[in-house]
Amino acid sequence: MRQDRVDLHARFAERGLRILAFPCNQFGKQEPGSNAEIKEFAAGYNVKFDMFSKICVNGDDAHPLWKWMKVQPKGRGMLGNAIKWNFTKFLIDKNGCVVKRYGDREGSAVLPLAPQVCSPDPSLPPVPLGAFHPASM
Repeated sequence: MRQDRVDLHARFAERGLRILAFPCNQFGKQEPGSNAEIKEFAAGYNVKFDMFSKICVNGDDAHPLWKWMKVQPKGRGMLGNAIKWNFTKFLIDKNGCVVKRYGDREGSAVLPLAPQVCSPDPSLPPVPLGAFHPASM
């Protein structure tokens, strides 16, 4: 579990940002557990964002959402469209358009664009961009 997702959700959930997590066992067999086991594991990290059932993100059995995201103009990969490793992220705006694709090592790179996809809330303080750092578990 990546702490940066938990932090991002805590910061922007009230402004409409939704993090959708899709466990996948296609990368080094890192998600061998059942959906119930994955949910229990995530609860140990205080995950409050949406966790979905385990899916495939590559190949013929890839989930239709992931197939769609990978072929969008701003969803394409650098070296082909296949997802290379766990924790690849897609930022999608409120109109359903892919804004940007992030690789697995770009943990907090989402942060500068997150306010653009959220509803403005003048009661919240400005986002301190230096406050988030990539953190892997």
